[in-house]
Amino acid sequence: MMPLPTLTLPRPDRRHAPTWLALVLLVGLLIGPADMSQATPVVSPEETVDEVVHPRVSPHDNRDYRVLILENGLTALLVSDPEADQAAASMNVGVGSAQDPRDLPGLAHFLEHMLFLGTEPYPEADAYQSYLRRHGGSHNAFTAPQDTNYFFDIEPEALPGALDRFSQFFLTPLFNHERLESERNIVHSEYMARIRDDARREIDVLNQLLNPDNPLTKFSVGSRETLDPTGGEASLRERVIDFYERYYDANVMHLALVAPQPLDELEAMVTERFAGIADRGLERPTIEEPLVHEADLPRYVEVQSTRDSRHVRFMFPVPDPIQHYRHKPADYLAHLLGHEGEGSLLAVLREAGLADGLSAGMDRGDGRHALFTVRVSLTPAGAERIDEIQATLFAAVDQIREAGLEAWRYDEQARLAEQEFRFQQHGSSLQSAMRLAMNLARFPVEDVQYAAYRMDGFDRELIEGYLDALRPEMLLRVYSGPEVEGEYTSPWFNAPWREAEPRIADVLPLAGLALPQPNPFIAADLTLLDVQDERPEQRVEEPGFTLWHMAESRFNTPKVEWRFSLQHPDASRDPHHAALSQLLAGWLDDSLNEEFYTARLAGHDIDAYAHARGITLAFSGWRDRQDRVMTRTFEQLMEGDIGEGSFERARYRLQREWRNAPQAPLYRQGHRTLAEALLRPQWPTQSLLEASRELTVDDLRAFRDAFLGELRLETLVIGNLDAELAEREGRQVAERLQPALPEEAIPDLVPLRIAKALPTLHPVTTREESLVLRYLQGKDRSLATQARLAVLGQLIDTPFYQRLRTEQQLGYVVSAGYSPLLDAPGLSLLVQSPDVESEEIRTHIDTFLDDFGRRIAALDDDELAPYRQAVHDGLLERDTSLSGLTNRLWRALSFGDTDFDRRERLAERVLAVTADDLRRTWPELREMENTATIAYDPGDEPSDVAALTRQLEPLPEADD
Repeated sequence: MMPLPTLTLPRPDRRHAPTWLALVLLVGLLIGPADMSQATPVVSPEETVDEVVHPRVSPHDNRDYRVLILENGLTALLVSDPEADQAAASMNVGVGSAQDPRDLPGLAHFLEHMLFLGTEPYPEADAYQSYLRRHGGSHNAFTAPQDTNYFFDIEPEALPGALDRFSQFFLTPLFNHERLESERNIVHSEYMARIRDDARREIDVLNQLLNPDNPLTKFSVGSRETLDPTGGEASLRERVIDFYERYYDANVMHLALVAPQPLDELEAMVTERFAGIADRGLERPTIEEPLVHEADLPRYVEVQSTRDSRHVRFMFPVPDPIQHYRHKPADYLAHLLGHEGEGSLLAVLREAGLADGLSAGMDRGDGRHALFTVRVSLTPAGAERIDEIQATLFAAVDQIREAGLEAWRYDEQARLAEQEFRFQQHGSSLQSAMRLAMNLARFPVEDVQYAAYRMDGFDRELIEGYLDALRPEMLLRVYSGPEVEGEYTSPWFNAPWREAEPRIADVLPLAGLALPQPNPFIAADLTLLDVQDERPEQRVEEPGFTLWHMAESRFNTPKVEWRFSLQHPDASRDPHHAALSQLLAGWLDDSLNEEFYTARLAGHDIDAYAHARGITLAFSGWRDRQDRVMTRTFEQLMEGDIGEGSFERARYRLQREWRNAPQAPLYRQGHRTLAEALLRPQWPTQSLLEASRELTVDDLRAFRDAFLGELRLETLVIGNLDAELAEREGRQVAERLQPALPEEAIPDLVPLRIAKALPTLHPVTTREESLVLRYLQGKDRSLATQARLAVLGQLIDTPFYQRLRTEQQLGYVVSAGYSPLLDAPGLSLLVQSPDVESEEIRTHIDTFLDDFGRRIAALDDDELAPYRQAVHDGLLERDTSLSGLTNRLWRALSFGDTDFDRRERLAERVLAVTADDLRRTWPELREMENTATIAYDPGDEPSDVAALTRQLEPLPEADD
């Protein structure tokens, strides 16, 4: 087919432009209800093209845009970004689990899986995946209630071949009969991998409370049980094809393509490959049924959590605010109720010892209906006083109703949004493509970049409409805690729950609520300085203090990133000191929370975190007024009162995290156990938890004095500031801290060599699945060994996944690839299974490794070349944000890479790797003395990792 007339969007003039849209996107990567993934389009693409000249973009966005509508109705947004080193595509299909037939829950998700398993021109199940992997790409997809999104990125030169394979998902899928049962097992494994996730369990209970006629209340993942229609596999295949033909239509598809090729070239690629998608005249399904029967409210329930965590959600049915995205009335209320500054709802609850976190916003939006939700993270005391918390919430609502509806508050939010959009950073090509495809399905073309920032003016009547919905008689309250005893059990995630009776009439709200004052941290000077360095330069080198600076203007933002590493010899000497380091960082964050919440709203972020060498303070934000945040932070660190309340809040949060570690996903626990075995110092969470129980507020005060009394300070600053300002502000911090320790006084974080006697290690876990993590360690830490294992990791990824997941169906979580521990190279092969025991998994892994060794033996340099090139290009990918650049260079500095060229040297070594190099390396890796195995079956006793690995020596560095 020939395309309809296209709309070419020239490079925009420098004009005004704002940012929070990235949040809309990646929530949907989990199967199930996702806030942003349930809205219907506000304006159709056809209306958009007639009315809009081009999308409103940031004045510093130098990319070219073109809207393309094919004759079959498919809408595409093409973005030519000459600086992109990866091409990316995202296809959003306006159908999801909400359209699942009642007798086959999970069918939309199952269909998503099936599309990856072969098409008529490319019938092999791994044709798409292996092509992407050969060319440095990645891929995935997700099914949300009203969307299914497929996406990939790849080296630009390989984009045509990737689109050849990708487009056939929507043209000629095979729905291969031979793959039906295996993929049904994979979907079931995915379901079982998440069956103890508290978020899923709470959703499962909430689905029983909402209107059963609203399709967002369905079970969306699927299982062996639900994907088993009468008639068996033949019937299942028929139902999959029927669903595909009923709902997959070019008119409900929105494609975004971001690549360095010119627009004309991109248009030709899309037209040639996507014009044949079926035009069935469909429209995106809409949902008419209300989300909640108001006659059922108010209602109060309690849900048992698997983790040691307590929270309460206060939910109110409201119209989905996506209909009012230009004015954002619900965001205005969420801003006031979710505020964390002095006098805020959270501040009052924290002061009373009832809560340690709060958020407000939208949930369960379906385009017409949604739930306005206030979520409060509770202390154990707060769990006993939920009625009092509820009364205080409604007091805060009344306060807004009486005195909070003021235009200046809206204007302040709008100013900050516009400021962010003006200096918007787009992220990677893949992030851009996914965001644009999702937004193209929801907003007019003019707003695909701007929707999240757009605030057209204070509309009191609109805000009052949402405020009026926040009434006690319209409340659905859900409490989650480990102590709940259930009268009922949710159908899919087995969560015990019960009805509860409130005692609100007798409860008074807490005192002290106040509305926010004007924000003093909003940057006024947004001048872009014309300064640029190619790499960081050392501006200060003194005993105990170094400062590295890099002027950066390529991101077109007057922002600056600071990293201060406060290093102390005893920071992680033992679990006692490691726990104190984390407590000090946690206390600092907690003690400044109310004071700095407005700074964070204004774009000034601070993050304090402990590590093996000490504590890092990371500052990110506008150059203007950042010094106020930094000065106040170091003042608090050195002189702030460590009160009992703040100490207990910080300790409680850490202890809760450590107590819950055994319930984390099993694959994460496997990797943590590996790190505990092969890195020093690295302390088990149980040891940290036990150490923290003995600590007092006086211990933390004494530790702060000792820590600050003997420091080394390493500093990196990157951003839109010159060397003079960087040195002046850095020296001000150093003069306050008075660091004096030399570099050699700080112990290194050391990777260890696996010894021949290392037994199988079992993690500390309460999970009910099985796991095997096989780790093959390189012989040394040289760049040559790193390069070889990185190429092997690129080679092994797809065949391992294809064999053990797709063909053998061992589990949903299956991965293999390059997995270094610091600069110690290694390959990790992991399988997590709900029903296959670890011994059988090991056998499958061993068989695969034997077969892979034969592939290496037959490998030639021509076959190796694209994999080698993919690793090389991945290492040299451009930084897509100022924070990303800073974090990369900060890691380089931590490795002692003061020339900041390690990745370039490694990339050069990668290109020199030959097939013969891999043949020499593979037998070394397979030796048992170079192998660690983490394994688990339900009931296994955890290993004493520290005792079993005490004899291990450091892995040699080796000269390059």
